[in-house]
Amino acid sequence: MQNLIKILSIIFLFLVMAKPANGQNIAADSAKVLSTESGNFSTLRIIKKKMAIRKILNDYNSPFLDSTETFVSTCMNYDLDCYLLPSIAGLESTFGNFVHPNSNNPFGWGGGYIIFASWDEAIKTVGRNLKKNYINKGADTIEKIAPIYAESNTWASRVSYFRNQFELEEDKINSVLSQNQVNL
Repeated sequence: MQNLIKILSIIFLFLVMAKPANGQNIAADSAKVLSTESGNFSTLRIIKKKMAIRKILNDYNSPFLDSTETFVSTCMNYDLDCYLLPSIAGLESTFGNFVHPNSNNPFGWGGGYIIFASWDEAIKTVGRNLKKNYINKGADTIEKIAPIYAESNTWASRVSYFRNQFELEEDKINSVLSQNQVNL
């Protein structure tokens, strides 16, 4: 296990230092926002998700790069797709780069005017409310969340674009692991 963590750390450094890849702008139809693992969060899956999130946030010079842990713990606490919240933040604020001053609100929550004490508070609050007020009420895909969350008829496809970027990063990690004959 210790060797695997070292390998994953090396992969992470490689991914962070590598230039962003030109991923395809193709989003899966009706991407489920509930965790596909359904409570099966193995340590290795968590590490891969953290690495993918951290890589994308780093690529966009996100001011909440240090909140990667909060994204993953929030998705685990509410059984969400770990890429949902960062994908919404990608669309709504280019990963926190464009928010109302001192709002710590990368999600456009409340029209972007709601002020959070920290990025982590925003992540936890929006995650909890997405689960309670959207997913638990049947809006369990990005496409079903879209008309409730935003007025734009392109919101779902643009959030799905960012979600796809995270998936591509995780695929790269899996590819490197398989090339190095690391069995997960």
